[in-house]
Amino acid sequence: MIALLAVADLLVDLRDGVTAWHVLAEALVAMAAFFGAFYLLRGAWELRRRLDVQARDFTAFRKQVEAWRAESRNHVEGLSRAIARQLDQWQLSDAEKEVAFLLLKGLSLRDIAAARRTTEKTARVQSSAVYAKSGLAGRSELSAFFLEDLLPPAAAPSSAKQVS
Repeated sequence: MIALLAVADLLVDLRDGVTAWHVLAEALVAMAAFFGAFYLLRGAWELRRRLDVQARDFTAFRKQVEAWRAESRNHVEGLSRAIARQLDQWQLSDAEKEVAFLLLKGLSLRDIAAARRTTEKTARVQSSAVYAKSGLAGRSELSAFFLEDLLPPAAAPSSAKQVS
């Protein structure tokens, strides 16, 4: 808009016969305004193009996430049921089972207390009961009990000698 107004003013000045330096100055202002408008429009177009690419990539990512969730849903539900059966075998109360699941999810005792609307001391006592009834020493052993076999075995170090 500024560039068009500068050109219009330049044409009026040319018609009125103003000095050459004034016409040159307004011509430079009009050219700068045109280049500025071109630069801004080009930047906006490039930004829009990048946003479109990112939107397509995000949509593809979302589809991959949904496909993975759908594919793994049965496995996750099966694992959840298996964990619940083991917690039953340990004879945990319903509250202790809930705490055990929250511990497996990685929540802190403070977060567990907040999620269950209890005190942190209650969450600590219930988590101690989970460990005592299961015979496990703590959170890491509880997690390892259920998750260790899900992970692929670690590769043996290349410097280790094979025993014949």
